[in-house]
Amino acid sequence: MSSRNFAGALPRRLAGALLALSTAAAFGSACAAEPPNASGSGKQFVVGYSQSNNAEPYRAQLNLQLQYFAKQHPDLKLLPITDAHQDSATQVSQVQNFIQQKVDALIVSPNEPAPLTAAVQQACAAHIPVVVLDRSINTDCYTAFIGGDNYAIGKLAGQAALQALPNGGSVVELRGILSDQPQIDRDQGFRDGIAGHDITIVDQQEAKWLKANATTITQQWLAKGDKIDLVYAHNDDMALGAQLAIAGAGRSIPIIGIDGLAIPTGGIRAVQNGQLLTTFVYPTCAEQAADTVERILHHQAVDKKQALPTTQVTKDNAAQLYQQNDMSGKVGK
Repeated sequence: MSSRNFAGALPRRLAGALLALSTAAAFGSACAAEPPNASGSGKQFVVGYSQSNNAEPYRAQLNLQLQYFAKQHPDLKLLPITDAHQDSATQVSQVQNFIQQKVDALIVSPNEPAPLTAAVQQACAAHIPVVVLDRSINTDCYTAFIGGDNYAIGKLAGQAALQALPNGGSVVELRGILSDQPQIDRDQGFRDGIAGHDITIVDQQEAKWLKANATTITQQWLAKGDKIDLVYAHNDDMALGAQLAIAGAGRSIPIIGIDGLAIPTGGIRAVQNGQLLTTFVYPTCAEQAADTVERILHHQAVDKKQALPTTQVTKDNAAQLYQQNDMSGKVGK
């Protein structure tokens, strides 16, 4: 959301006063953290980023891209990104450490919503602006939330399943961490997408977003001998884990994923080479996060909730989407 020009034809001093008052009002609510004052062109703002788990390819790519986009703003200094290793207690401690360091802004990708809520509220109480990425928390005490519309993506995945199984069939579902809102939304969207059709989810398991877990679970499903016509995975890492198990069993089962990373081992290439039936681009939010932090620290208005669009990846558009989203020349592989 672009900031408005309050000056118009007013005298410069009056326009400046009105702009200062409007900016203060935008950040003056009880839950909105107040950013520090910029003090000239030589000022550097220190930014901390708490990542939930670097082992997921999506999050590893997010880290690389955030480091790149933060460098596009010379007044932002991004501290080393912390990795909670999917442990919420660890992440709470890491966030509290950033607060103790008195960072100028904090970015958080929560491992789970409930455990991180109090830590984010502590940052808010310390007047540190907080930008939440991808996964929600149980408080409105943050400055901005940036993420995709997971329910809409799940529903699109359900529609893709209908196209793949026009005569109905049996689906197994590999779910992320059950307490994560993206997992909840991707599950509900998919179920609503297939509602009223002869498609049944015959089994589902929490694979915690990880490839190795998905491989083990899928091997167990295949060993049971139950009929499986399609696999729906809540991210491409789990989808490719399922593909390993299916290929190892000498089977061919269509798989739907989510993430669509433009990296050699990502979902777009997997659709191109036939490992996945389809996937959906889930933006890393990195560019928007860096831009949003920059605007906040310069007292410019931002949208509190920023929903990013998605694109379905098919064999027809995969090459184009890879080219559009490929950042290997900027951030490395």
